[in-house]
Amino acid sequence: MTAYLNALGVICALGRDKQQVARSLFAGDCSGMRAAAGWVPERSVPVAAVQGPLASMPPLRQQGSRNNQLLLEAALQIRGDIDRAIARYGHSRIGIVLGTSTSGIDEASRGIAHYLRDRHFPADYDYRQQELGAPANFLADWLDLSGPAYVISTACTSSARALMSARRLLDLGLCDAVLCGGVDSLCKLTLNGFSALEAVSEQRCNPFSVNRDGINIGEAAVLFLMSKETLGAQPIALLGGGASSDAHHISAPEPSGRGALQAMQKALHNAGLHAAQIGYLNLHGTATQHNDAMESLAVDQLFPAGVPCSSTKPMSGHTLGAAGALEAAFCWLSLSSDNAAHALPPHVWDAQADPQLPPLHWVTATTRLEQNAPRCLMSNSFAFGGNNVSLIIGDAP
Repeated sequence: MTAYLNALGVICALGRDKQQVARSLFAGDCSGMRAAAGWVPERSVPVAAVQGPLASMPPLRQQGSRNNQLLLEAALQIRGDIDRAIARYGHSRIGIVLGTSTSGIDEASRGIAHYLRDRHFPADYDYRQQELGAPANFLADWLDLSGPAYVISTACTSSARALMSARRLLDLGLCDAVLCGGVDSLCKLTLNGFSALEAVSEQRCNPFSVNRDGINIGEAAVLFLMSKETLGAQPIALLGGGASSDAHHISAPEPSGRGALQAMQKALHNAGLHAAQIGYLNLHGTATQHNDAMESLAVDQLFPAGVPCSSTKPMSGHTLGAAGALEAAFCWLSLSSDNAAHALPPHVWDAQADPQLPPLHWVTATTRLEQNAPRCLMSNSFAFGGNNVSLIIGDAP
């Protein structure tokens, strides 16, 4: 069954709606990546934060986290599409599947700090803010939806898995439409955790360069309206998805890229495609030593003739639980009819190739997406514990 991606709401360091995000994305704009103090003790590190005030939360109890505010911003962008889907299918036939790794942890950590100092929690603290299911509960309450609603949390593959799970709800006939995507907000716990792993760069990240030295963290919210039938002017769909778990190490990827390759191969098989039919690959491309090494090996093996590819993390930051959906959104924007120039996200780096890695075919400012229909784009997401997901977004058949 075709899973149509009818509408997209997105907010990240690149912009506060899909038009702003697309404009910054295709221009290779890294201005949203800014050095900031206060996240990690005695260090200033680049973060890709959403700037400016966020939408006021509706009067729902236990829902007042920044994570849910970002999600609300994305949902408001497609509220008209959501309301039309509710009118068409009914409140019980629309599901919600989201990915997150932070939920309301930042508010919870501040609440605990307040308790340790004053021996009581602040008045607005509620432990349910930090539950991983909170984003789905918030959307269901706000929109009065009674279909399946849950959150997947598999670190940096969370929202890629959410899209695959949403498609299964449609395939099984449990839903007629699903709100799916991901959301993660900046928080000290996350930044200090990656800092403890010595994985955070003090400069803008430099994926696949010989000089790469770690990640930059970002925040984002992404929400697709997925359905069994096309509801939008231009049919774009999730054509396929593949997942693997090589369980190599708690934080390091399997060095040969075996698990990453398996996820990409399964996505191609699921979509009924061959590697030569992929017109662009959005790499996971975190700019850590181990990820970039194993991913380049896997890509080189699957695409011996090469494929235009890029890592977009110097622009958006690594948005963790939201990354899979955000980078699927970048593919969606590349396919959109609004992208009249047929541009692709450029690979932003210092162009100093690592001689130890197979050379890849980098997207530049002049690279254009070939218009041979159907156009098919791939997006990779890899996570701690050897958790690997690859998605294929393309023109619907």
